[in-house]
Amino acid sequence: WGEEADSSPSPGPVTVGVIGVRHQGAQIARTLARLPGAQVAALCDVDATQLPGLAREVAGLQTGVLPRTYADFRQLLADPTLQAVAIATPDHWHALLAAHALRAGKEVYLETPVTHTLDEGERLLRLARETGRVVQGALVQRSGPHFVQAIEFLRQGHLGRVHQARAWTVHQRKGIGRGSEGVVPEGLDYDLWLGPAPARPFQANRLHANWRWFWDYGSGELGHWGVPMLDLARWGLGGGLPLQVSASGGKFHFTDDQQTPDTLQVQYQYPQQTITWEHRLWSPHAPEGRSAAVAFEGERGTLLVDRGGWKVLGGVTGVGQPTGDLLAQYLGAFVETVRTRGTPVVTLEECVMSSALCHLGCLAYRLGRSVNVDLQTGRPRNDPSAERLLTSTYRAPWQWPA
Repeated sequence: WGEEADSSPSPGPVTVGVIGVRHQGAQIARTLARLPGAQVAALCDVDATQLPGLAREVAGLQTGVLPRTYADFRQLLADPTLQAVAIATPDHWHALLAAHALRAGKEVYLETPVTHTLDEGERLLRLARETGRVVQGALVQRSGPHFVQAIEFLRQGHLGRVHQARAWTVHQRKGIGRGSEGVVPEGLDYDLWLGPAPARPFQANRLHANWRWFWDYGSGELGHWGVPMLDLARWGLGGGLPLQVSASGGKFHFTDDQQTPDTLQVQYQYPQQTITWEHRLWSPHAPEGRSAAVAFEGERGTLLVDRGGWKVLGGVTGVGQPTGDLLAQYLGAFVETVRTRGTPVVTLEECVMSSALCHLGCLAYRLGRSVNVDLQTGRPRNDPSAERLLTSTYRAPWQWPA
């Protein structure tokens, strides 16, 4: 696995296995099945009830080829006919699953954030370099034509000097209620769902879409919408890691079991610019009428961009509309990268860096103070008290593959 990968294009469709198929993973499987250069050859989920129906649906989308189904990802990774895997599990599994996939010789499409902690980013980068395999994080805006057009407009200097980028998501989410210990549903391998996370009794409102509101499995809204929006802001400004990160907010609205903040503001300080993040999960009024967007503030105007298009507010004229299916375009680019052994739309280094913005913002919030960043290491500078929140401790028997 440490040898240089074959650079010649692979014949036939790229065979892909999808791991985690309840929500985003099911959409990824459907989209891949429609792509002419791909074949969904396998599906995997710890909840066996999710597999038969989706397998039949995918077979109908790819001219009758029925995907094999697995409840355990290790069986899927042992399949020698699979060239690549798409991972759409809860966040606490992302980097560890990707590592096992790389060790099994697979190319990897990985939902964001690509890591659950900062130290996983360092490990994943080393392993990807060692194996020579592709890891492409799901920053789908990077291949969207109107996003590319907006960033080019910005970099051509039409706004003059740009001093700030604001990223946000504001909408009204529902609470998850108060849960209690319950019986594991039939068909669910709950121990495998927990995987490297701490052991705890089954509680229904911690699973499925709700896992992201618990620190053991996710990073709240900052890990959900924050990563793609902050990546867009960082992409536009051309910046890397910030010098300092500060955060304020809390769980002010919901009275339920959620641990992550429903109200949060984060400031990322760069030498000559700032990026700010805001989320409000209880508000009907979003900035500029956009529920999830980025605004680049320049001396000649403000460029506003989201998945619905882009426009300029102020004295400069500029506008663009979305074209095509973002997910299909991005997955198509991944499949082509695997087929030709080409360069990904976005490197793993970029994906790890944008995920790090999420983790640093969460760190500043949880510590209740600003965090100074060592740009050489990407970690807090001289801050031993932050280390416990930066490092993954995997529950036995799970460990980073040697």
